[in-house]
Amino acid sequence: MQFKILQLFKMNVFRENTPLKENDICVVLDSSNNGFDYPIHNHPEVEINLVMGMSGKRIVGDSTEIYQENDLVILGPYLYHKWYGDDVLLNKKKPYRVITIQFDSKQFSTNMMMKDSFYGIRNLLKESMRGIQFTGKTFESARRIMIEMTENKGFENTISFLKLLDVLSKGQDRRYLTLLEFESPGPKANNHRIQIAYAYILQHYSDPNFKMSDVAEQVQMTENAFSRFFQKQSFRSFSDFLIDLRLGKACKLILETDKTISEIGYMAGFNNLANFNRLFKKYRKYTPNEFRKKYLQDGDFAWDQQVTPWQFVPSDVGNNEIIKPMIYSTRILHL
Repeated sequence: MQFKILQLFKMNVFRENTPLKENDICVVLDSSNNGFDYPIHNHPEVEINLVMGMSGKRIVGDSTEIYQENDLVILGPYLYHKWYGDDVLLNKKKPYRVITIQFDSKQFSTNMMMKDSFYGIRNLLKESMRGIQFTGKTFESARRIMIEMTENKGFENTISFLKLLDVLSKGQDRRYLTLLEFESPGPKANNHRIQIAYAYILQHYSDPNFKMSDVAEQVQMTENAFSRFFQKQSFRSFSDFLIDLRLGKACKLILETDKTISEIGYMAGFNNLANFNRLFKKYRKYTPNEFRKKYLQDGDFAWDQQVTPWQFVPSDVGNNEIIKPMIYSTRILHL
């Protein structure tokens, strides 16, 4: 009985059957005033999503934020996401437009794409696992290219697609949307000693008894010296880095498992429930229970009544690789 009750707390993850075909470099989806009636979902493709003329709420991974008027985000494979439109603006019939580009990141593993010229793009795709929002000049440049890509210009659009990725890879007006998760490789590092430290942290951070002195010992430094060294290399304190990792794992467990909040806190590396609740509230703006309930509410979706049948399917429904929609409710351009 207890197991059935706990099952209610597991978020129902929907999988999107995207229109990407085997021979496509990418697909461009262009939608105007088409609504936001779809569930929190993910898919194996990388996605670049541009919202113009609408404000609302955006969910990406463990991040829930308000966006204003315009929004541009790149999302890595299987990263949960959903955009909401502001109800007041939608009721007033305010015009808006959403352009989405979806593509398979595996195509950047070919011999040609492994050349030095594509290093920045490959790195962008790795970092997209955390979701990245772009603003300022980067947003303006990317928006112009994405609008141009909605027109069928043949091979010129393929060049524009690579230009878009290049612009995003070099853009300084960016911010990550999700906390570090345990799969993350850690910040960029060329220093051998900091690489050893990152590897050791990622291996042991979920141990509630893990502390900075353990890492300092691994790299043969005093605790004070390591603290200064880590701050210089990662641009934040060891304690902040550790909290990021632990909260990232906690959010993942909250969304994907039936574990109790107390169990999740301990599994993520927090030594007591009160401390876990306090830090979660401080950094995520909700308590763990509120966070779970909020995602459950946002995840409520009648998948069998959607506009495009079989576009979004629950993860426990089979054949979602086989059954794909014949048409989609938005204009699509295959490149």
